[in-house]
Amino acid sequence: MGSIVINSSQVELRTTNSTEEVEAVIRAVYKQVLGNAHLLESQRLVIGESQLRDRKISVREFVRIVAKSEIYRTRFFETTAPYRFIELNFKHLLGRAPLEQTEVSEHIRRTVESGYDAEIDSYIDSPEYEATFGENIVPYYRGNSSQVGQKQVGYNRIFGIVRGVAETSSAIKSSQLVYSVATNSPIKIKLPSVIGSTEKRFKILVQGGSGKFDNPRRRATTEYIVPASKMTPQIQRINRTNGKIVSITEIV
Repeated sequence: MGSIVINSSQVELRTTNSTEEVEAVIRAVYKQVLGNAHLLESQRLVIGESQLRDRKISVREFVRIVAKSEIYRTRFFETTAPYRFIELNFKHLLGRAPLEQTEVSEHIRRTVESGYDAEIDSYIDSPEYEATFGENIVPYYRGNSSQVGQKQVGYNRIFGIVRGVAETSSAIKSSQLVYSVATNSPIKIKLPSVIGSTEKRFKILVQGGSGKFDNPRRRATTEYIVPASKMTPQIQRINRTNGKIVSITEIV
């Protein structure tokens, strides 16, 4: 039997919380935002923790501090592919998977053009974050129940990026949803079998392309014709060079 994703329970900071309950909130933020990673005592963000204990900042602002910390940047930005970084931001900060390619492309473009901090802020300052978590609810995984106003495919994709309570985000460096999102297909990903010359082929139109999060260079649209069995590595190559996938269509 495969792993089952279980919705995280809601953890909220209230004015009536005891000292122990406030510490539980801090632990919950670290666990969610850092992807269940083990945190050394020396890595704790003591100033942010103190501000939260004193109610000088909200949970939302403590989430921002953790997401902009050196430990988050090192684990999820500097050591992973751009697509995986965006994928994990959705997971850690909004508690869901990306829904479509345009959503991912928008965040990659923002990171390129406006920088790391702006990319993190775009999730935490979003209307979606505000409506779901507000100021004092710790973000949690929402994929095990369908969400009002969101596509059903998001319900399926959360199973691709949350493997169970013991899983750590930093253990996987490659994107788990690159094929699903780019082709607008649900999880579980299963490529068609190759039988003679019957394997499906796809045309990928790509705009631009440069080094990892470098300043974008304007380039003409490039067309790739690839068999279904080669789709995932081709899309990964495109995203590594910051190319924007304009469309993917099956060649009939």
